[in-house]
Amino acid sequence: MDLSTVQSVAVLIGKIYGIYAVGAMTLAAAVAVRQEYKIWQPSSLPSLSIWGMIKVFWFNIVWFVLCLVGSILISAKWCLQLGRSDIEYEGNQWVEATVARICVTLFVGPVRVDGTEHLPPNDKNPAPVYVANHESQIDVGVVYYLGRRFKWIAKQSVLYLPGVGQIMWLSGHVLIQRQGRNKQSVSNLFEKSNAAVQSGVPMFFFPQGTRWIANRREFKDGAFKVALDNKSTLIPLSIGLPRNAWNCAYPVSLLWGRSTPEPITITVHPSIPVKGTESRDELKQRCWDQIYSVLAPPESTSPATTSGNESNKNK
Repeated sequence: MDLSTVQSVAVLIGKIYGIYAVGAMTLAAAVAVRQEYKIWQPSSLPSLSIWGMIKVFWFNIVWFVLCLVGSILISAKWCLQLGRSDIEYEGNQWVEATVARICVTLFVGPVRVDGTEHLPPNDKNPAPVYVANHESQIDVGVVYYLGRRFKWIAKQSVLYLPGVGQIMWLSGHVLIQRQGRNKQSVSNLFEKSNAAVQSGVPMFFFPQGTRWIANRREFKDGAFKVALDNKSTLIPLSIGLPRNAWNCAYPVSLLWGRSTPEPITITVHPSIPVKGTESRDELKQRCWDQIYSVLAPPESTSPATTSGNESNKNK
């Protein structure tokens, strides 16, 4: 096969992937808008406005594109250095954290982190397990403001998302098959999560299993099983979202000199040591109490903080 043929094939493959990427990003962003719309649908909450939907859509598009660019750059760097770079670290700390901060800054607004003195050192081993409430996809972006490395648990289908799939794979996140009762997938979840914390990389869980604002859903067992199995310290986090996080005029309001919106607040609570003898229910209750101690009731339409300043039990 001569060089011109190789170039033609490469161009064709590039065009096919480009069409797929644009289509997949657009569809995924539209699905994200629908999911976020459902979250804000209860009568106790302000419905997602047209402007809010536009912001959600472009939040996702920019996230996909930047992750794709970032995954290409760190893959190229890894190849040029003959595999000597830590691509998992670079994927999480260079690409994911940067993309998260850019998207939150562009579409949502400022983030304030309270209680940073409770954050564990980066070299703690076994690594801690972070747990937080989950109200919106905004949460996935703002937790990177903690400045800590961690791994997520995500559906294996995320691999089909351009950019996001590549960076999740390169960063070594835990990807599982969640259709039906796949026991092998559940076993894989805990095996990989245990390996991560034993190697010094924290795991991050949203223990309610799905994002929801209108009520406080029961915590599932996964995070607490990992903490007990490894005697990993639990770090409870409260994420407080202003109820106009999507609907406010930001960032357009900056054009006519309006102040920035009320910040999203992350409260880091005192850590909960785990000796391995506690019950899961005990640990769940302690985390629940700390996380919701600074959050307004679900039916409140005021900002989520009162401070002024898995689909089954195995997942």
